[in-house]
Amino acid sequence: MPHGKNHSSLHVTDPAVLQRAETVRQFNRFYTKHIGALHEHLHRHRLSLTEARVLRELARGRLQTAAELSRNLGLDSGYLSRLLTKFERRDLLIRRPSEADARQSLLTLTAAGHALYDPLDAAALQEVSAVLEQLESGSQEQLVGAMRLIERLLERAAHPYPVTLRAPQAGDYGWLVQRQAQLFSRRHGWDHTFEGLLAKMVADFVQGHDPQREACWIAEQRGTVVGCTLLTALPANIAMMKMLYVEPDVQRLGIGTQLLNECVRFATRAGYAALAINTASAQLGARRMLDQAGFVRTSTENAQRFGHALEMEHWERQL
Repeated sequence: MPHGKNHSSLHVTDPAVLQRAETVRQFNRFYTKHIGALHEHLHRHRLSLTEARVLRELARGRLQTAAELSRNLGLDSGYLSRLLTKFERRDLLIRRPSEADARQSLLTLTAAGHALYDPLDAAALQEVSAVLEQLESGSQEQLVGAMRLIERLLERAAHPYPVTLRAPQAGDYGWLVQRQAQLFSRRHGWDHTFEGLLAKMVADFVQGHDPQREACWIAEQRGTVVGCTLLTALPANIAMMKMLYVEPDVQRLGIGTQLLNECVRFATRAGYAALAINTASAQLGARRMLDQAGFVRTSTENAQRFGHALEMEHWERQL
C-alpha cells in the first residue's frame, strides 16, 4: 500500500463514479475469464504470469539490466532478483558485466530460455489470432482501437510517446465533431449549437477545400487520435486555423504546439501573409500557447455563443 494514503478510509459517494467503477470491475471479470486459456498454457509450462512477462522482455533481444526490467515491468527489485536467480540456475539466462556500468549486469536468454518461451509465445499469438478471426475486419480494428485507448488512458509513463501527424481517414471527420462537442460540453457547458458549428466547418472543408492551400492534420499517439486541426483560406491572403484541440489526458505534452507549428510551416510554404485563429477567453491553455508562439490578439468581441455569454478573441501571426 502506498505511504501517505489510507485506502480503507476512501468512501466514494458520487453515483456516476460508482457506476463507472462497477463497469470497470465487470470488464475485469470478463477479461480475466477470457484470457484463462492463456493461463492454462502457462501452468502447463510451470510458469507464472510474471515469469512469462520477464521472459518475454528478455526474448525481445534487447540487452537489459535488472534495474531496467524492474522499471519496465513495475516489479519489486528484490522479487525480480530472486526470479532471475531462479532462471539462471535453470540455465534460462546468462549475465555479463555491462561496459557502461560495472555495477550492472546485462541479461540475455540462453538457447534453453528461448526453447521454453518461444513456443509459448507462438501459441498465445495463435490463440489471440483465432479470436480476432471470428470478427470481421472493421470489428477487429474497433477492438484493437479500444484496447489502445484503454492503455493510453491508464498508463502513467514517465516519458511521452512520439506523436505523428497524418491526413484524415474515413470516419475521422465525423468522430472529431462528436469528440470536440463532448469535450467542450463537459468542460465549458457549451450547447448543441457548437456541435452544429463544428459540423458546418467540416462540411465546408470536405466539400470544397484546395489541397494546395488548405489541409487537415490528425495527431496520433500509439494508434489513438489525440488531437487535430484544420487550416482554411480567408480573404486578404490569411490562413485560418479551426477545430484545434488536444485530448485532456495528453495535454501539456506539446501536442498542441506541434499542430500549431505544422500549420505555420504549411501556411508559410503556401504563401499566406498571416495565420489566424479564433478562441474564447475561457480557453486559458490555448491563449497561453498562442502567445508563446508569437500570435497577437488583434480583437475581442462579447457575444452570446453556444448558450453562454463569451468573450471571443481573434489572434494573428504574421508570416
